[in-house]
Amino acid sequence: MTLSTFFQHALTGISLGGAYALIAIGYTMVYGILRLINFAHGDIFIFSMASLPWQIAIPLVCILTVALGVLVEKSAYKPLRSAPRMSIMISAIGVSYLLQNLATYLFTALPRAYPEIPFLKKIFQIGPVSASLVTFITPILTLLLVIALLFLINHTKFGMAIRAVSKDFETAQLMGIRLNNTISLTFVIGSFLAAIGSILYFTDRMSVTPFSGTLPGLKCFVAAVLGGIGSIPGAVVGGFVIGICETYLVAMGYSTFSDAFTFILLIIILLFRPTGLFGEKNIDKV
Repeated sequence: MTLSTFFQHALTGISLGGAYALIAIGYTMVYGILRLINFAHGDIFIFSMASLPWQIAIPLVCILTVALGVLVEKSAYKPLRSAPRMSIMISAIGVSYLLQNLATYLFTALPRAYPEIPFLKKIFQIGPVSASLVTFITPILTLLLVIALLFLINHTKFGMAIRAVSKDFETAQLMGIRLNNTISLTFVIGSFLAAIGSILYFTDRMSVTPFSGTLPGLKCFVAAVLGGIGSIPGAVVGGFVIGICETYLVAMGYSTFSDAFTFILLIIILLFRPTGLFGEKNIDKV
């Protein structure tokens, strides 16, 4: 592998990792508050497409994806908030299959061309490395959105409310925090980032099906677990790690095993560091 080829694949892997990171944040934020793995998250971002001029399609996609995420939270998770955790998880799996079948009913299972965003597909050359604009801007946009999100979490009243709710529901309510509003806004953020991640991810792909979000969604879940589910920086690091490793495995001719590698990594991290790279250790108080 020549040096130019190495950098070419590195850029592709970083770009893919950036899209994974944005989607993984949705998993980690919901888990941080509800202690729930939102298995429907990968199917929510598959709805992030619209066959309209891109100036209209991009904001419309973001708005509709956010609306879908909030609808899922209000209809499938909120009524079960006081139910056993297993019930909520079963509900999440049910919503995932519901969205897949709804997409199949509305759009059929045949592959559909992803709407083209011309300026993102423009090819740029930097020395020996060439790639579309989306490949260059994905990691930059990811880092900017993560910095903005961390500022929101750490330096605003809403962020303080999220941190309080993630620690203790009852105490947060006693302190005057509106629990339902805080949880809904968390889904808004996660769904918005999923919409952006979906646009960046599918722009370089030729077609999508109602099931195209399943495998990327699972990989983003693994990214969240790898980084330490509940940790936003951890989800970002996990996304980049999986994106880069997957790209190099494909480049070396191991494309058949690139998906398996992600889940082998999940098993290893659960065996040797269940809390992930940046997760907090659980301390049992006696």
